Amino acid sequence: MGHAKPAGLAGQAGPAGQSGQGGRTLPVDPASGKQAAIIAALRVLPTIEPVEEIRHRIDFLKAYLLRTGAGGYVLGLSGGQDSTLAGKLAQLAVDELNAGGLAGARRQFLAVRLPYGVQRDEADAQTAIAFIRPDRAVTVDIRPAVDAAAAQFAAATGETLSDFHKGNVKARERMKVQYDLAAHYGLLVLGTDHAAEAVTGFFTKHGDGACDVAPLYGLSKRQGRQLLEALGCPPPLYLKQPTADLEDLRPGLPDEQALGLTYAELDDYLEGREPATPAVREAVERRYAATEHKRRGPVTVYDDWWKE
Repeated sequence: MGHAKPAGLAGQAGPAGQSGQGGRTLPVDPASGKQAAIIAALRVLPTIEPVEEIRHRIDFLKAYLLRTGAGGYVLGLSGGQDSTLAGKLAQLAVDELNAGGLAGARRQFLAVRLPYGVQRDEADAQTAIAFIRPDRAVTVDIRPAVDAAAAQFAAATGETLSDFHKGNVKARERMKVQYDLAAHYGLLVLGTDHAAEAVTGFFTKHGDGACDVAPLYGLSKRQGRQLLEALGCPPPLYLKQPTADLEDLRPGLPDEQALGLTYAELDDYLEGREPATPAVREAVERRYAATEHKRRGPVTVYDDWWKE
């Protein structure tokens, strides 16, 4: 699930050392083997300059809107670090485009709250909305749809959907709502995937993994935090314990507990540092291999990556 989230618009990773990140050269040590290959594939830089990185990603969001002719962006906002950062970048991009005065082409950023009933940390979501100041914010309770799907599953099979898989239904229902809003208003759906989630496949396939644009792609978790600090985000939003919060039986399950790895360990690996222990390296690379299908499109007769 995001639960164990999108590689989004990951694209196809070029060979190690080739240009990436909008033309910036990725530093890769060819002697470092599998770690270097993963870093290159996920487009992670060892360090970033936050202000430059913010500008780079805002410009990308602006350019893509202009290229597609879409009316703006929509994003599910949870009140966590990742959706807060993606939402703020999107709103800044839209604001700059609107300030440019393009005739008849006003864009919008639509933030959508998607609680399953009542969200435990709703106050954080409201703090994020106050920080982002979206053009519009709406709330859709996914509980009726999720519970109805679980009930229909039970009626059809005579079995109860597991709590874990019901969590994936929640993630997919949230994305479904975002695509409904996107279709109605002519918007593009944003994702919140970053490198620490991509390397572990920590997202729901066809759920939070099913976006149009992934503005955080290539950032480690700590680099995303650096961007929020530079943007003046309230610290509690990026210092809080990350959780997908998809399971009824384990509410608020920390991401790090679900993964068996800390974000610091993942970030160190992705930024090219030597993992703390051989076990950490093995765990990261094992998860990366096991979740490769999540970072790819549907397998076709012409693909051979699955044979490796």
